[in-house]
Amino acid sequence: MKTYYYVLASKKFLLEEEPLEEVLRERTRDYHEKEKEIDFWLVSQPAFLEASDLANIKEKCPQPAAAIISTNRQFIDWLKLRLEFVITGAFQAPSETIPEPLASSITASGKNS
Repeated sequence: MKTYYYVLASKKFLLEEEPLEEVLRERTRDYHEKEKEIDFWLVSQPAFLEASDLANIKEKCPQPAAAIISTNRQFIDWLKLRLEFVITGAFQAPSETIPEPLASSITASGKNS
């Protein structure tokens, strides 16, 4: 199992109100220049929120939600400082309650499951 760290907020906040695209593009460019493997992902309606032990986190976050998930805790800590109005946390996966850490709860048809 790996530990995954996350920054969670409403999808509107992360994707429309914050210049997140620029931050992620710059970070991706930096990783490519350093030949470093990408260790962060943007997930719309993250499925990890469906885990029973994270129900209180889901309740706190306006829906629909989005998350940046990473195996790099320092990156998530930096994002928290930069974005301010987000929820941060961590989870272990794969597990019985979170089999796919980067999964979205949006089905192929675009509707929530």
